[in-house]
Amino acid sequence: MKTPSLNLRAAVVSLLIFVCFIGAWQLATTGPSIGGSSAGMTAEEIEYAKMMGKDPGAEKSSGFPPPVEVAKASWEHLSDPFYDKGPNDKGIGIQLAHSLARVGLGFVLAMAVALPLGFLIGMSPLMQKAFNPFVQVLKPISPLAWMPLALYTLKDSDVSGIFVIFICSIWPMLINTAFGVAGVKREWLNVASTLEVNPLRKAFQVILPAAAPTILTGMRISMGIAWLVIVAAEMLVGGTGVGYFVWNEWNNLSLTNVIFAVLLIGVVGMLLDLMFAQLQKAVTYVE
Repeated sequence: MKTPSLNLRAAVVSLLIFVCFIGAWQLATTGPSIGGSSAGMTAEEIEYAKMMGKDPGAEKSSGFPPPVEVAKASWEHLSDPFYDKGPNDKGIGIQLAHSLARVGLGFVLAMAVALPLGFLIGMSPLMQKAFNPFVQVLKPISPLAWMPLALYTLKDSDVSGIFVIFICSIWPMLINTAFGVAGVKREWLNVASTLEVNPLRKAFQVILPAAAPTILTGMRISMGIAWLVIVAAEMLVGGTGVGYFVWNEWNNLSLTNVIFAVLLIGVVGMLLDLMFAQLQKAVTYVE
């Protein structure tokens, strides 16, 4: 008898974990109260509670929405994701598009700076030592710490959000690009020098293919950080975006919508990571 593949067994285990999680969530949010909430109450107190709109014999609720309510809210949002009923009432598709646009633009700007600069640092020990103090000082600064300066200088919340994505995306790409370029085998560079390959052709046909897996790793890390940061940035600046949607629903005390948005953020982050994982696999070579 053929043994099930590893992927199939992993899928079964994942499904079991998911079912257990949903079951525990359901029990935690809708479990019956011990002895009933009407225990110890007189008939007059029970009648008064019913007149006030309360049901003493009802099941206990923690106030946290059960999975069924989240599923219903998710269906409502996903069935009409692009409606626009005003500044504070837009569909989740529109909010998600704004967030992805900010992340995409900031990420592309970071690529335009990090990749050439990473090549320069990786190919020149002098530039590596010269830039290293600046990288080590600026890299640990939280991206959100730049937000007040960006808002004051740029005077625009959208542009400030893009700048924050730029500043948080640049460091993993820069460091990984420099590391990948510096790690190219000397034998390959010596062969290129022997064949008198010009520097531009050597950069694109020798160094770039060899360093591509490491560069893609940096881009993958940068995208993950950018997607984390944009949600927090949108909570601060407001307007549009998934982060603003989460904060707005929290202000409306709608935990169901907050949980839906949190799950959506996780799914989109996973899809972005899978996209870069496939790109990384496409450029990885076997020696």
